[in-house]
Amino acid sequence: MAEWGIETSGNPDFCHIVLDAFKMEEALYLRDLTAEKSAGGGKKIFLLCVNSITLDAQQALLKIFEEPVAGTHFFLVVPDKNALLQTLISRFHLLPQISPKSDLGEEKQVGEFLKMSPEQRIEFLKNFLRENEEETDLDSNRAKSLRFLNSIEQALYQQALPKAAFNPEIFEHIFKVRHYLRQPGSSVKNLLESLALITPVL
Repeated sequence: MAEWGIETSGNPDFCHIVLDAFKMEEALYLRDLTAEKSAGGGKKIFLLCVNSITLDAQQALLKIFEEPVAGTHFFLVVPDKNALLQTLISRFHLLPQISPKSDLGEEKQVGEFLKMSPEQRIEFLKNFLRENEEETDLDSNRAKSLRFLNSIEQALYQQALPKAAFNPEIFEHIFKVRHYLRQPGSSVKNLLESLALITPVL
């Protein structure tokens, strides 16, 4: 934003929203903000950085994006566009995905997790999940668990899929766990524990 000449500090026409889960309450707040005219008579910029958006909030955003106030621009940063409605995605110009650098620490953690017994995995998850955490942080338990799940899926494809005895139903379960992890209010602990019990020991 700064490179484009947009002041990001003390600028009433620049709004930066950072949330783990974007819900209907935030969508209504955004709608009210977008209805206001620019304080400086120029462009209004809204930068939304979120891990997930509830279905009702996405539908509310559709109405906001269909008829935006002149000079209003929206930037939406999400970890996975596949979690969004296609009708919502169609209203954006998609920028090339920037793949994060591989986290060697996380790769090692996943490798160790897959070698653990189910009992050891349950114990591991107690330390992995932070207690009494606010679900407003982009690095919440839910977001961290989604990254961990993706790494497990990748490791299974690379290590286990070539084995003839491997049960492909694990990937169906991973798909379901990912779907429910994206839903605010679902139990991250229970979902990861179900994965710990069903995933084969490598």
